[in-house]
Amino acid sequence: MTRLLLAKAVDVVNLQHFVGAQQLLQLRSFTTSLAAAQDALVLKARQQLEEIRAAGTFKVERQITTPQEASVGVLDVAQPVLNFCANNYLGLSNHPVVVAAARKALDSHGYGLSSVRFICGTQDLHKQLEARISAFHGTEDTILYPSCFDANAGLFEALLGPEDAVISDELNHASIIDGIRLCKAKRYRYKHMDLIDLEHKIMEAEDAGAKVKLIATDGVFSMDGDIAPIGDIVALAHHHDAQVFSDECHATGFVGATGRGTDEACNVPGQVDIINSTLGKALGGGTGGYTTGKADVVALLRQRARPYLFSNSLAPSAVAASIAVFDLLSSSSALRDKLQENADYFRQQMAAAGFSIRPGSHPIVVSAAAAAAAAAAAAAAAAAAAAPAASAAIKQLWPIMLGDAALANKMASAMLQRGVYVVGFSYPVVPKGTARIRVQLSAAHEREHLDKAIAAFKDVGKQLGVIE
Repeated sequence: MTRLLLAKAVDVVNLQHFVGAQQLLQLRSFTTSLAAAQDALVLKARQQLEEIRAAGTFKVERQITTPQEASVGVLDVAQPVLNFCANNYLGLSNHPVVVAAARKALDSHGYGLSSVRFICGTQDLHKQLEARISAFHGTEDTILYPSCFDANAGLFEALLGPEDAVISDELNHASIIDGIRLCKAKRYRYKHMDLIDLEHKIMEAEDAGAKVKLIATDGVFSMDGDIAPIGDIVALAHHHDAQVFSDECHATGFVGATGRGTDEACNVPGQVDIINSTLGKALGGGTGGYTTGKADVVALLRQRARPYLFSNSLAPSAVAASIAVFDLLSSSSALRDKLQENADYFRQQMAAAGFSIRPGSHPIVVSAAAAAAAAAAAAAAAAAAAAPAASAAIKQLWPIMLGDAALANKMASAMLQRGVYVVGFSYPVVPKGTARIRVQLSAAHEREHLDKAIAAFKDVGKQLGVIE
């Protein structure tokens, strides 16, 4: 009996060893497969990175060691450099009044809220800022987001269904494009600022039985500085019973007679149905975005916009600083006026230096040396001829069209060596073959800053054959 029990025990042990060995083999096989999958992903990433480097479009993040101002410190660059690539249009990123408001809010309202808005993430400051933004734009209500990218990403899905249509400019910002992709509405894309093509697309949407027809456009297109013909777009919308959405990120605070944006600049204030904009550019450069418009539209976004429902609330310090910004804009136009003066002077001097200036109400420099640049200039001239003048608007976006990504990066590096910080933009930020240097002016720039930048552009432009 003892021997029999012993034999069974041995069998059990052997079986356990067998099962254990099988499990070990399975575990090893799984681990090997997982490692192979991870290796495949890493290899794919490496291959694509090599292709990006070979194309000259690999982006490097320079480290700024000072506050964002007209002159900034850059890691591994011996001397401070003039910053001509920030969205700091009004010079408010380090304005003492704005900084003081942020510091005060840290003491009174804390650092963060650790909550989304509808749980316990809404402070009195948030409602005050939303009311201030609504008053600024002359709208009924406003909803805050962590960024304008989030505002654009959440808008279309929340408001439009399969029975509706969205008609979008082909050069709209990536966040608008991504937001439209998330919605179930019928999608139409019209040629850049082409009013004839826009009307054709609206009529196609009508023929398809669309209930809501929403025209989506950037107010100012960030890579070119083109001002959308908002007045004519609004007229088309009224004629076809459509609505208009405008992204005002590169307009709010400085475009239009009082900085209200492209609707003001194009003499149709209050006639854009939905406005999205950012607190992260001209309005202090911190963080946050918003949608402003009709109260019922904003109320629906609070219930359905996923980036709003599932994102942490804006920090109190950023909210308080933004309130201070709107107070500054309401009390004086001095910053906007200085920006206008800087833009006019820079345009005149760059034209005198031999750079081709794109037609339009805002200053833009286009190099006539490259075929791609010439084509871009011709297209811009046609668009400008079709669009109404926005006489009160300022263009602070100066793309110097170079076409070749490597040339754009080479020019940016040469400018940095001369103490001027600009950036080369290439695919996928802009379409392939349209690489450029984008120059952005600020109210923080003094005349000597502009003169130094102009001299550097002349020097580098001649060196690289961009100008004669």
